[in-house]
Amino acid sequence: MKPGWHKKNFLFTFTKKTMPFSPISIQRLHNQQINHSKLKRPEQVLSWLGAIQGQDYTGAKWSIGLRLPNATDIDIEHAFANKKILRTWLMRGTLHIVSAEDIEWMRALVAPKIIKGNARRYKELELDEPTLFKSSDFIVKVLQDKKTVNRSELLAALEKNGISTKGQRAAYMLQRASYDGLVCQINSVRSSANYILMEKSVTGGINLDRHEAVAELTKRYFRSRGPATIQDFVWWSGLTVAEAKAGLEVNKSLFCQEIIEGQTYWLPNESQTLKSGNHSTFFLPGFDEFLLAYKVRSASLDPKYSNNWCPGNNGMFFPFIVVDGQVTGIWKRAFKKNAVIIEITSFDIHKQMDVNSINTAIKKFCRFIDMEPLIRIN
Repeated sequence: MKPGWHKKNFLFTFTKKTMPFSPISIQRLHNQQINHSKLKRPEQVLSWLGAIQGQDYTGAKWSIGLRLPNATDIDIEHAFANKKILRTWLMRGTLHIVSAEDIEWMRALVAPKIIKGNARRYKELELDEPTLFKSSDFIVKVLQDKKTVNRSELLAALEKNGISTKGQRAAYMLQRASYDGLVCQINSVRSSANYILMEKSVTGGINLDRHEAVAELTKRYFRSRGPATIQDFVWWSGLTVAEAKAGLEVNKSLFCQEIIEGQTYWLPNESQTLKSGNHSTFFLPGFDEFLLAYKVRSASLDPKYSNNWCPGNNGMFFPFIVVDGQVTGIWKRAFKKNAVIIEITSFDIHKQMDVNSINTAIKKFCRFIDMEPLIRIN
């Protein structure tokens, strides 16, 4: 345990809300900037949320866009091209999208634990430290000659220099170079990520020591994802319980607690008592933070439908439909010439859907991608 982070220092003298507590999921829609937003630029969305899940590049762009009034896919692409937002490996060893000014302190906070936790996998893949150093060195040399290099070109350069990229070796070498702060990604073209050098491309970032970074990540998480539990935050961030409690202690003036069914939730002091909207409907991508940011998702997703969203718990998540804060179904999209086919599957086939609300949500998505919709309801 870090000096100054002992249990005896956790005061937790938070204000307890006495007003009636509105549904958790409705508060989350509000705090995550889904059912309202005053944000104007993609980097502001990332700054508010801290980071968002990014392995599904197309879906992640929509996660940003649905939190920006009148945003388009082109706007998000421009933010990547101008290096306002970036993609790299962060929490839980997974790809995230983050604002350029936050990438370095966040990387420095989470990388050591991930690298240590990868030791066994490195050994299985015959990636010892000299090999990883050599692969990173070649990656940097390739990027020094070009401003942007795609994944395929980087892997070809490694193979040319006698470093095998077979199987998962490629992913772990690129991940390690990213966790070491050497490279990061901007956009992705036809599923091939484009890499840039961190040192040359990312300037003006925030510098924080580890204690400051823990406090900052804690603040970003609970202000944007509250009501949430310490267990939710620990799962999302990869920090220890001790660090999570320390982060809350530093930020205790910003948050209050609410006990719901014996569980303690933290949420921003300024949270209002919100009521369920009248048929407010949102079409969210599968990896959106509205569900993925929490260890326990039952406030928004009935556990009996978990397999509908993530079949077999295989780590692949279907885009989902949220009505009044509750996940009521999934949706799929397929492109056909100048139109996008939207296929809707409701969890409860006996419950009538509000067609007007569905159409409004679909139009917002189609406006974002600049395509006309063709709707199919199962």
